[in-house]
Amino acid sequence: MNLTQEAGRYRTKAGLLSALLIGLGQLYNRQYGKGLLFMMSAQLLFWTYYPIAFKGIAGLITLGKAPTRIVGGKIVQGDHSIFLLINGLITLVIVLLFVGFYALNIYDARKNGELRDEGRRIPGLIDSFRTAKFRHLPYLLLLPACGFALFVTVIPLTFNVLIAFTNYSAPAHIPDRALVDWVGLRTFADLFTQDAWRSTFLGISVWNIAWAAASTVSVFFGGLLLALMVNHPGIRFKRFWRTMFILPWAVPQFISILVFRILLNGSFGPVNDMLMKLGIPAVPWLSDPLMAKVTIVLVNLWFSTPFLMALMSGVLTTLPRDLYEAAEVDGASGRQKFVGITLPLVLAATAPILIMQFAFNFNNFNLIYLLTDGGPDHPGYYYAGSTDLLISWIYKMTLNQSQFNMASAVSIIMFVFIAAFSLWNYRRMKSTREEDLV
Repeated sequence: MNLTQEAGRYRTKAGLLSALLIGLGQLYNRQYGKGLLFMMSAQLLFWTYYPIAFKGIAGLITLGKAPTRIVGGKIVQGDHSIFLLINGLITLVIVLLFVGFYALNIYDARKNGELRDEGRRIPGLIDSFRTAKFRHLPYLLLLPACGFALFVTVIPLTFNVLIAFTNYSAPAHIPDRALVDWVGLRTFADLFTQDAWRSTFLGISVWNIAWAAASTVSVFFGGLLLALMVNHPGIRFKRFWRTMFILPWAVPQFISILVFRILLNGSFGPVNDMLMKLGIPAVPWLSDPLMAKVTIVLVNLWFSTPFLMALMSGVLTTLPRDLYEAAEVDGASGRQKFVGITLPLVLAATAPILIMQFAFNFNNFNLIYLLTDGGPDHPGYYYAGSTDLLISWIYKMTLNQSQFNMASAVSIIMFVFIAAFSLWNYRRMKSTREEDLV
């Protein structure tokens, strides 16, 4: 045996023994307390949870073998595919955690074996606890939060993704009277190949993007215009005007939307009633597809402009006055100062907010659902109206039509689009590039 092999003798043997049996490498390293603790924990977890884990993984793979049925006038309880999917997913997470514990056991044995190879003292169980307490305290404090996020966020999101790869939908595959099967990418293929699904998805997607862009741009310039007006040197009673313009944002949006729905009602709405008294024909605010979309943008302008106005007012007070003084010396007009100084600086300061506004408006379920309920009807759409967004379409597919797999597929596409759009814009922002340089 050469010197290199001799130098790594304890490390290699300890790692192999821990790979063979959890805790055995620690015993080999004369860490008897830690080795017994590792060994008993692993054996207790394995032999207690093994039957449950085997059943859970099997259920995740098969999603059940027999549905609930009636035999001889009696109900014979069968498998519930969705319960099996959830239980299997939780089981898989626990198994992966056990695999992580297994890998940690091998790493610990090799690390302490390396100390033996170097002739250094191996810490005992108490010393290991002290080291973990002081050196790894931040990670220990994060463990409860990580566990909470794992079971409250990660598992539900993974479950939502997995549903897209099944045929979980009405009328033929609703547990427990029928089983759900894995179908791979068939749901995504149906979304883009079947005419009804494709036309609905593409039509709603185009309107969804147009709505998010129009609402974000209109609110941005509306808030900037109000901020410029309120902060103009010639305007008196600035506090009064700021308070008046911020009031729409202070009122709960839920109430305001319902008020607008009544005001703009085509049959008995006060707005149309007033227009007809003035000799102006009634406007189909919510009953005409195009007018309903315009109305949504205008109503959103009422809700969101106050927030942007308050934000812009703060940004405008921080703009350097010497730039404007230099522009005036050079003979720049008011429009030139706005285009060349105010707008670029305000955009640079509010770019992250605008990206967040776009993402929020892209998924603005409350406004669409409470104001128009997705209407008016569109004869060429599956389970959707003319003003439905993807998020409200998903809501209707799940709660009203039980098309869970298609709703899950659409939600995955939405997430990919929003994530890619946000990351692309954040990376292009000047402020982000400057932070990377620092």
